[in-house]
Amino acid sequence: MANGLPNPPCGLLTAGAARSLVDSVDAFLFDCDGVIWKGDKLIEGVPETLDLLRKMGKKLVFVTNNSRKSRRQYSKKFRALGLEVTEEEIFTSSFAAAMFLKLNNFSPEKKVYVVGEDGILEELRLAGFECLGGPEDGKKNILLEANFYFEHDKSVGAVIVGLDQYFNYYKMQYASLCIRENPGCLFIATNRDPTGHMTSAQEWPGAGTMVAAVSCSVQKEPIVVGKPSSFLMDFLLKSFNLETSRMCMVGDRLDTDILFGQNTGCKTLLVLSGVTTLPELQDASNTIHPELYTNSVYDLVGLLQQ
Repeated sequence: MANGLPNPPCGLLTAGAARSLVDSVDAFLFDCDGVIWKGDKLIEGVPETLDLLRKMGKKLVFVTNNSRKSRRQYSKKFRALGLEVTEEEIFTSSFAAAMFLKLNNFSPEKKVYVVGEDGILEELRLAGFECLGGPEDGKKNILLEANFYFEHDKSVGAVIVGLDQYFNYYKMQYASLCIRENPGCLFIATNRDPTGHMTSAQEWPGAGTMVAAVSCSVQKEPIVVGKPSSFLMDFLLKSFNLETSRMCMVGDRLDTDILFGQNTGCKTLLVLSGVTTLPELQDASNTIHPELYTNSVYDLVGLLQQ
């Protein structure tokens, strides 16, 4: 036992393991919610940890499934919390969704319907796509009266579903009609996270709940572009001259962060500062095990200084 934590079927981060990990990688990929912050509150020791790793010459990249913000908006949030992080160091599922359409030669004559927030809308527009939906449709209502017919845009060629605090019946029907009735319409999910730390006080329903609603309605599975899909990694590798075996994915969720790292050949470090608890990690039914685990990223500082 170290750091007050018993040992599940993976390695506890010790001083020796921390030094070995840092020596074996050139880049650390950090999830944000539950690792860097909870809501708008920075997790203790994050600035010191990032500063130390940068001083050691490590590349830092921030890979988040939260699609509510664009890379530009996330960079602004980092600065507001006292962290200097550039847009180029940020990879979001909203950015991944826009790049998926671009790489697959999505027709500029087609529109994109968004069940989500401003982050997806901004990334789509920056990529040159026309989109509709988003927060504005959260203000719209449906009256289920006799003979009511719901109109939708027949030129929508893709529906993107992400985290949406304005999710409603109007959006569910609009998205469903586009997917069911528009020939070849793509159904894209930013991620399927069931919950997330949207505030510092508690967990909230994640994008996966909105995705599940639409998926159930259309009886179709989406294309998932966020973690644990390797799509984000493909973009990351194009941006940085790095090998996945020389990267470490640091996250708080087993089925997205850690699985993403494993799927792409990275080393993996689970932190217990977010969604996953030690009992969940140790549970016999859990089949996803990181190489290492610890309480929070701040443990790296103390362990590396021993």
